[in-house]
Amino acid sequence: MKNKLLAFIAVSTLVFSSCQKQDEQQSSPPPELPIIKVETRDMTTFSEYPTQLEGVISSEIRAKVPGYVTDVRVEEGAAVKKGDILFKLETRSLSGDASAARARVNSAQIEVDKLKPLVEKEIVSQRQLETAKAELETAKSDLESISANVDYATIKSPVDGYVGNINYRDGALINPSDMLPLTRVVKTNEVFAYFSVNEKEFLNMASQFNAETKDESDMTSSFPDVMLVMSNGKEYEKKGKITSISSQVNRQTGTVRFRATFENTGSILKDGLTGTIKIPSNTKDAIVVPRMSTFSRQGKEFVFSFNESDSTVTEKAIEVVRADPFYIVNSGLKKGQKIVGRGVNKIKNSDKIIPKESTVDSIVDSFDKVFK
Repeated sequence: MKNKLLAFIAVSTLVFSSCQKQDEQQSSPPPELPIIKVETRDMTTFSEYPTQLEGVISSEIRAKVPGYVTDVRVEEGAAVKKGDILFKLETRSLSGDASAARARVNSAQIEVDKLKPLVEKEIVSQRQLETAKAELETAKSDLESISANVDYATIKSPVDGYVGNINYRDGALINPSDMLPLTRVVKTNEVFAYFSVNEKEFLNMASQFNAETKDESDMTSSFPDVMLVMSNGKEYEKKGKITSISSQVNRQTGTVRFRATFENTGSILKDGLTGTIKIPSNTKDAIVVPRMSTFSRQGKEFVFSFNESDSTVTEKAIEVVRADPFYIVNSGLKKGQKIVGRGVNKIKNSDKIIPKESTVDSIVDSFDKVFK
């Protein structure tokens, strides 16, 4: 009997406690949250693409003949002019071949000179003279070829620029087929930034930028200036121009290759650096909401619209494009609609709230303070 009484008291206590909590929950007032009107604004968004930089001239220096490196005339990073000697190769065997070829030329010339008067006196036939002349031309051709190879053993810069990494030093045996070049001479008063754009983005760009400029003959001229974010996260001080767009889509990757050109007067940008190209896109009268006024679920963005009739909220799915600290809304909202500006994590669908009139700017300002 005593045990039954204790059990009854325990159950009664739990029921009373539960009812008390429900009463407390039911009696707690709705949260007071800021309500804002959806606005339209002129916005700028950015498309970003990874890039690698190249000098406007980037010339691989390779040997045209095999041989041992006997002299490296430059250092890495040195400024050179077109025609400056960079490397010299061992030419002993080539010089011997040239001497032999020169001797054959002299011998063939003597034979021709000997036969000419004999032909005039009709002692020998004209055919013998023509054969001797042909042998002379062959010998001269061989000498020219060997002499050219001797010249190739002195490797010169084909352009003005700066010397890159030197991959071979004195004593190294090199061949024209070597995977690595001897070095590279680059000119970086301007640099090229190459990047690729997928088909869909390319077609959107073509539609937008050509429509803005009315110039379909030269798509590059219709693009705005672009920005370069370097690998340290800092934006390069000068803006670049789109100067080349490939006429073909890469069949393997489905992308179109772009090239932007940047001035590099301070020599900050180096051949081979990586970074990110940012292409701005302007949208007029875009419907915008602060990012703080949204929440995500299963990869989609939502807002809470405010119902003035009963002070409840209704979640609405929206399609957006990020433009910090806003989202540009492509669908799901109209200008003038009222939504919850902040505190969307405190409520759920159909909850009642106490509305507090606010502005978009005040919500954005509070966002900036939180994330500064």
